[in-house]
Amino acid sequence: MTDTTLVGPSLADFEAARPVVARVARLTPMETSRYLTDVLGQNVHLKCENLQRTGSYKIRGAYNRMSQLTDEEKARGVVAASAGNHAQGVAFAARELGIAATIFMPVGVALPKLQATRDYGAHVILRGHTVAEPLQAAAEFAAETGAILIPPFDHVDVITGQGTVGLEIAEQVPDVETVIVPIGGGGLISGVAGALKQRAAREGRSIRIIGVQAANAAPYPLSIAAGEVTEIVIQPTIADGIAVAKPGLLNFEIIKELVDEIVTVTEDDIARALLVLLERAKLVVEPAGAVSVAAILAGKITASGPTVAILSGGNIDPLLMQRVISHGLAASGRYLTLRIMLPDRPGQLARISELLAEAHANVIEVLHTRHGVGLQISEVELDVSVETRGPEHRQQVVDVLRAAGYDPHIDTE
Repeated sequence: MTDTTLVGPSLADFEAARPVVARVARLTPMETSRYLTDVLGQNVHLKCENLQRTGSYKIRGAYNRMSQLTDEEKARGVVAASAGNHAQGVAFAARELGIAATIFMPVGVALPKLQATRDYGAHVILRGHTVAEPLQAAAEFAAETGAILIPPFDHVDVITGQGTVGLEIAEQVPDVETVIVPIGGGGLISGVAGALKQRAAREGRSIRIIGVQAANAAPYPLSIAAGEVTEIVIQPTIADGIAVAKPGLLNFEIIKELVDEIVTVTEDDIARALLVLLERAKLVVEPAGAVSVAAILAGKITASGPTVAILSGGNIDPLLMQRVISHGLAASGRYLTLRIMLPDRPGQLARISELLAEAHANVIEVLHTRHGVGLQISEVELDVSVETRGPEHRQQVVDVLRAAGYDPHIDTE
């Protein structure tokens, strides 16, 4: 630290880390989004860390931390715990630095993330069913073997490495005024905020930093309100990459001082964002990496001037992507599942098909059964899924069926 009055790394620290991190990290693209620009009313740029090596920004902090180790520490090896991105970052950095790496991951970790971590040369040990159990196992392993524990966010070297994203943003969008950053434990946003705020101050201007958390895993708003680190109980979320129960200690102190606002987004918001990024930007982004865009789409962001949304990662399980796309289509009013009770007589299914065709709805799936719960002997249940063009068309489909005397129930699950 070159400035003892500053919380967190100094601008000189970030600038010194830049060439170190550049040994392994790519200068990721900065894309412009006309669609999001129209939504926000300001020029929106996307910082594509989803296209980074290992699929996320995590390689920056992991490599910067591990490059600071002494030869004696490197010989002892490193250990980490993660459900995905941090694991891959540590494994890749360890391979590049010639360090043995042991990674603890939960038993249910997505197969692509598990295989990628192993492919980078790490020894992977599956332990427990939540991230907390691998974290405990990694700490015990470090104590027993002397291996160096590489934390995912709560370390000054990790924060400094992540802050190099901020330096790149400043160079790629020199007039940037607002930066939107996903938050888990806080490593990325504390680094980006530290680098950008100090650089802007040196230039005699200001930059607004907005953090975004998934509503089901959002300890920062509570912690900021309480004035101290506060642990929460995480609810299920597709944004597993930022599902952290409590802020990092150093991260919290930096964020408390430098981050202007923290907002939360719902699961539906995140699903819609993934769909928009696929369709409009042709970018594959994991749920945690898309919360910055989700906040824009949900109307949570008030920005002035050029705005950068960081896409922090792209490591998404294809099976999850399939489910999320379906959910995103439904949340956007473009996928509709209806449950209709019909008289058990010939021609009813054909009549429903005619009505859906008249409404220009494309049928995707049909289930016709006499065995539904609550059915009368003379009834059948029809579950039909259709593609629609948006909320207005969705309502038109329902109205057409009701006008014909049917009582369709929308399946929201």
